[in-house]
Amino acid sequence: MQTRSEAPARANRLAREKSPYLLQHQYNPVDWFPWGEEAFARAREEHKPVFLSIGYSTCHWCHVMERETFESEAVGRFLNEHFVSIKVDREERPDVDKIYMTFVQATTGQGGWPLSVFLTPERKPFFGGTYFPPEPRHGRPGFLQLVRHIADLWRERRGELEESAGNIHRQLEQFTAAAPGRAGAPLTPEQLRRAGERLKESYDPQHGGFGHAPKFPQPSHPRFLLRYAQRYGDEEARRMVLHTCDRMAMGGIHDQIGGGFARYAVDAAWRVPHFEKMLYDNAQLVQLYLDAHVVSGEPRHAEVVRGILDYVLRDLTHPEGGFFSAEDADSEGHEGKFYCWTKAELSALLAPDELDVAVRHFGLTEEGNFVDHSHPQPLSNQNVLSVADPALDERERALLASAKRKMFAARSRRIRPQRDDKVLASWNGLMLGALARAGAVLGEDRYRLAAERNVAFLRARLWDAEAGRLHHRWREGERDQAQLLDAYAFLLSGVLELYQTTLEPGHLEFAVALADALLARFLDREAGGFWQSAEPDLILRVKDEYDGAEPSGNSVALLALLELGHITGRREYREAAERGLRFFAGRMAQQPQAVPYMLQAADLFLSEPVRAVVSGPPAKAAGLLRAIHSAYQPGKVVLGTRGPVEAFARTLDGEVARVYLCRGTSCQPPATDPQKVRELLRGQPPG
Repeated sequence: MQTRSEAPARANRLAREKSPYLLQHQYNPVDWFPWGEEAFARAREEHKPVFLSIGYSTCHWCHVMERETFESEAVGRFLNEHFVSIKVDREERPDVDKIYMTFVQATTGQGGWPLSVFLTPERKPFFGGTYFPPEPRHGRPGFLQLVRHIADLWRERRGELEESAGNIHRQLEQFTAAAPGRAGAPLTPEQLRRAGERLKESYDPQHGGFGHAPKFPQPSHPRFLLRYAQRYGDEEARRMVLHTCDRMAMGGIHDQIGGGFARYAVDAAWRVPHFEKMLYDNAQLVQLYLDAHVVSGEPRHAEVVRGILDYVLRDLTHPEGGFFSAEDADSEGHEGKFYCWTKAELSALLAPDELDVAVRHFGLTEEGNFVDHSHPQPLSNQNVLSVADPALDERERALLASAKRKMFAARSRRIRPQRDDKVLASWNGLMLGALARAGAVLGEDRYRLAAERNVAFLRARLWDAEAGRLHHRWREGERDQAQLLDAYAFLLSGVLELYQTTLEPGHLEFAVALADALLARFLDREAGGFWQSAEPDLILRVKDEYDGAEPSGNSVALLALLELGHITGRREYREAAERGLRFFAGRMAQQPQAVPYMLQAADLFLSEPVRAVVSGPPAKAAGLLRAIHSAYQPGKVVLGTRGPVEAFARTLDGEVARVYLCRGTSCQPPATDPQKVRELLRGQPPG
């Protein structure tokens, strides 16, 4: 089997692509095609089935399958002779991934990446799975064994496979069309109460979090529970969320040296992560820890926020202000090598008293606590850092800080994991909103300035103002042509957050332009809700509502449109959001754990939100804006008196910085003191 350092001289078609994931496979002996008509035309012309492989550049098991299988000359020869093979970056084309992941989950009961699917030349799936080993192992067939069998079936029983694919396609059409809630189930506060109770049922009282191993942070879940706790006075739910935040921050999923969080933990106690770091996770976790900070007042939650954002600004930021997508789990071919430590390494690096504190604090052992079982020659004695003993006195805290500085400097000299340096409008929108809010809550201008640079980058590189068109991906001067709901919805949400923390009219004007384009391209005007994609090269039109590791485009769009409607007074935004919420109402009632972000939108819809109207020039209102955002009041929107705001707000304009707290057009007397504003906001009852 060839290694990466023994790459053949001839590259395949993927060498012309911009996706880092596709470029990883440009020297495979497999004659890969990118997704597109060229590949399917070849399949039709040569009467071959299609092998579709979907993954992403920082996916550990994608690397394993490449190393074991796609770098094999024997596998390459067989696939090239009997199949047309297509590689898709799921982060660039989540719409393609959604369709075929739905098929695999429906037919096998599981999903994940790498995703391996076999299609007819008409793009209809007939068999699929996830990772396949090179040889039969743990009940899974070997990949070469599998593709030989499928090639035989295609040659001998092609008609049956095509008939089966047609039946599967019709079932997928019915499944994706029959979204729960189409009948218009009612939306009531009682439904929110029941949803909160259901979400609490999966709480892990020992380790925090919701559900069992493997554990994903899924910030939408605890963020809704905090809203629920405030609405219904549920102190237990509040404790669950704060305990979860504390345990995640102590775990190995949290980079104790460099800040930021890995994608998930393989164990229930958050100790051992899959080490890839994703922009979307860290953006959402900033929002969760900001919630925790303003609810609890604890500085430790703010420190987690600073650690995440400092990591992003240091390691995931383009010089012009865009944010890169992710960092790999692997370095030098080993999962976690960049992040793990042996006790012997630290003995040579640290002073004896520093070592003693580090060993106790992080629970370090000679044998280690992590082994990469996927590697044929795993490294030994590796320790993932997590907080085993937080109880340190002042002297010990100083020693630990000194030890961590030395460890960070030493780690910085290691070979870093690969960075996926594509810029996605969707994930940048999430981080844009997180930075803007952090700047306001923490009173740190560097975060606001980073948000301003980011939105300027996105408008210059990915937004076509004349066409009202938002591109999804930019890399090395080139942008793609994909039209995805996630891009519009997530960026709309981020720009709205930036507006509400700065009150700059230009940001609100951009939000309006994004919202108008979103409605024009994705709204289902007959039934409600939004299509995931406006692309013509798909076998299905899908409305994605699942709030998993990432929130769905529908959920984010519904909440953002409600907020924008309350800020601008434009009824079409609120009406589109209401119809979408009613379309998905059944899903919220039946499976609230699948739609926690959408439940936040439902909570706002069922409220008469507090509108914090800030008069006066934004430069004079910075202290008032910080006061507004540092009070936990999720059922609020913030607006100024200038730009495309509702006409009522413009009547409150003036040169004196003051805050009016209004419900509808009924306002309390204005306040000019930040502390008074905080007290008034905290005292507002749920709408």
